[in-house]
Amino acid sequence: MSIHPTVRYTDARAAIAFLTSAFGLIEEHISTAEDGSVTHAELSWGDGIVMLGTRADPPGLFDTGRCCFYLAVDDPDAHHDRAAAAGAEIVYGLVDQPYGSREYAARDPEGNVWSFGTYRPVPKPRP
Repeated sequence: MSIHPTVRYTDARAAIAFLTSAFGLIEEHISTAEDGSVTHAELSWGDGIVMLGTRADPPGLFDTGRCCFYLAVDDPDAHHDRAAAAGAEIVYGLVDQPYGSREYAARDPEGNVWSFGTYRPVPKPRP
């Protein structure tokens, strides 16, 4: 994987707890500042990594607004049920898309939208 999305949270520790428990991302690495705030964290999903950290006050150059992510899953129905049971706000219920994906979307506690489905885009081969 050569694209690594990065997102900032007001409460990065709470975000990490939510993303790992509700959505099943795996905590790989956390770096902290002297005050204990998360300066850089990496959560894995398959062969991909989402990087995150604590939003600065005032916002800095790399502080993001809300983001939307898409993560491929084998069983979106079971994943949906896990997320809903963990308290995720489902913003787009399970649906079969005309392009062959079964998917849904949920919002994390800071407003980012995480979509999960069976569609797996593949880049075209490069010469």
